[in-house]
Amino acid sequence: MDIIQFIHVNKQYGQDEAAVDALTDIDLTVEKGEIIAILGPSGSGKSTLLHIAGALDRVSAGSIKINEEDITNFKDDQLTKLRRNKIGFVFQDYGLLLNLTVTQNIELGAKLSKEPADVGELIQAVELGDHKEKFPSQMSGGEQQRVSIARALAKKPEVLFCDEPTGSLDEATGKKVLAVLQKVNKDYNTTLVIVTHNPGIAYIANRIIKMNSGKIVEMVKNETITAAADIRWS
Repeated sequence: MDIIQFIHVNKQYGQDEAAVDALTDIDLTVEKGEIIAILGPSGSGKSTLLHIAGALDRVSAGSIKINEEDITNFKDDQLTKLRRNKIGFVFQDYGLLLNLTVTQNIELGAKLSKEPADVGELIQAVELGDHKEKFPSQMSGGEQQRVSIARALAKKPEVLFCDEPTGSLDEATGKKVLAVLQKVNKDYNTTLVIVTHNPGIAYIANRIIKMNSGKIVEMVKNETITAAADIRWS
């Protein structure tokens, strides 16, 4: 089942002579339960693609469907409801509330859903059982990123969008975070869309989408999925 569909999507910022084409004629489908890695240099359009797929931004032309429903012309309140009910985000900046514990930060995510995931189960899933009463300032960057993943999962999103989730982490810590994402995909069948500049990360994905100058220049299917611990870090 296709959970995301881009149909001839274009995104332009600015007008007239100042116009910049961020995306050009993007056709892309993402299936339920897939891990997709989007690769490309800075300015290639990969984050713009993620923001549009995650209903954070709108297309300039073309259309986008989520669960076969065309959301292209959704009103702002409809997009807000869609994000709240079906979409989770993990960013390079962890975005945790510093005055709340691990458990309390994750509970914030759970409050967004009428049928949230079990917070205690999520804490164990991201391997933070010994840290659940700690505050972010008492934790490493990798531990904080795992809290942000659990918080995003607390509302049971169908798709989890990750924008450079290991961008500020060292190799060992980054691999631990990626291992958690692989576990989330396996245990919860959560679709993952990961934007990264690190080509090694792409090998944990089912498919690699390579971008440059706002276009998809290559799609590669990984016949063998690599465990996070075994990827080559770049």
